[in-house]
This record gives sequence, C-alpha cells and structure tokens, in this order.
Amino acid sequence: MKTKIEFQRDGLTIRGHLWQNKFHSRHVIILSHGFLANENMCHPYAKLLSDMGYPAVTFDFCGGGLFSKSDGRTEDMTIMSEKEDLLAVINGVKERYMPESISLLGCSQGGLVSAMAAKELGSLIKCLVLFYPALCIPDDARKGKMMFYHFDSSNIPDILGSFPMKLGGDYARTVLHEDAFALIKGYDRPVLYLHGTNDKVVDISYARKAKELFSNCEYHEIEGGGHMFKGKHDQQACAILSEYIKKTLKTGGKHAENH
Repeated sequence: MKTKIEFQRDGLTIRGHLWQNKFHSRHVIILSHGFLANENMCHPYAKLLSDMGYPAVTFDFCGGGLFSKSDGRTEDMTIMSEKEDLLAVINGVKERYMPESISLLGCSQGGLVSAMAAKELGSLIKCLVLFYPALCIPDDARKGKMMFYHFDSSNIPDILGSFPMKLGGDYARTVLHEDAFALIKGYDRPVLYLHGTNDKVVDISYARKAKELFSNCEYHEIEGGGHMFKGKHDQQACAILSEYIKKTLKTGGKHAENH
C-alpha cells in the first residue's frame, strides 16, 4: 500500500509516497532516484522492501528530473540541492514517524547524494545501499561532458542545455573542484554496494575504488549489468538487497502492527 506524502525545504514542496503494509518494522528506508528520473525509478525496490515489512519512502527531487511532481526548477538542481532535499525528507520522516532507525538506498546520482547525506549524518543512518552511484559527476564536469550536455568547462554557460531537460550551469560549477571520493568518505556504518561490470555511464573503476572507503562494506559486481539494472541483473540485485536488509536490520518477521 502506498500513500502520498509531502515534505518542505526552503519554501519548496517535496512530493513522494510512503510504502508500507499493515504490519511493519520500525526501520524506515528512504530511496533516492537518479538523474533525469523521478521516484518511479525506485518504486520496484520500495515495493520489495514494503512487502518484506519495511516501510519505504520514495520522492521526487526538486527540479531533479523529467516529470517531477516536486517543486523547483530543473535549472536550479545540483547534487548539493538534492542533498538538501534528502536531508529534509530524513528530518521529516524522523519527526512524523519516529522510526527506530533510518536507512538510505540511492540509485546513480541518488546514490552519490545518499552517500553524501550518510557521511554528514553518520550514526543516524543505520545502513546505506548504493546502486551504481554516479561518482563520475565531478570528473564529467571537468571534461565538459555530462550525459547529454557538452560544454567548455573553463567557461561554463548559465544553461548547459535544454534537451532532454533544461539544466543550469551550477550543476557543473558546484562539482568542478570536488573529489567524489572525498564527498562520501567517512561513513562507517554498514554499506551494500552494487555495480554492473558493463556500466557505460559510470565506469566500474569508480566502484572498485570507492568500496575501499567504507570500513563495513559488502560489495557485489553484477556480471554483465549496465547502468540501471534490468531483467536478470535486476533480479540478482533484488535478491542481494533483500538478504542484506534482513540480516542488517535484523527484524525480519518481527513486525509490529501499525495503528
């Protein structure tokens, strides 16, 4: 069962859904979507988790993708603004549902943003799940090639491009001098890290380096998997995710009724 929920951040409304069954755990998992996408990207994982008994929250980043239902302009979106969105959702979940713990799951750019938030919040985040996090974003900005957007990195324009989504120059400027690994290093709670060996968007070399930054990391390479898992690769990822969540949160089958 999913119900609509809203959170506020700097006068902007963040819209999403709470996924939960009648009987549920006190451990809430917040899922973050990738670049150009919206919360629909995370719905299959949210349903899987809620079917297991873990409430899940999905939401659209402000200006974060095509068909976003949250407020905000796409040209104002950066990974830093998305981190602020996620922090607002985390605070809203804490205040509204008073969970025993909060965990994060992020896909692609949402993975990088989730890892940044986890580093900032530390022990408040029970565990972190990363699906092919986009650690390439700062390097791509320096190359002047970020997905569909090509530009001169020494003279970044105010608008990087309008197709398939209007993207502002701050998207590149804010990461131009950042080290992706430094942005996420320092989180010492449990981490599940999955990356496809055939990822053409985020080279697997980023994952092989990043996994060493976490002191408690379970790392899996999905053989033949691309960026965004599909078919058998997604089935493998879901199987790994469900087993990891059960053993890490240690409340499977001991769910309290939601009143």
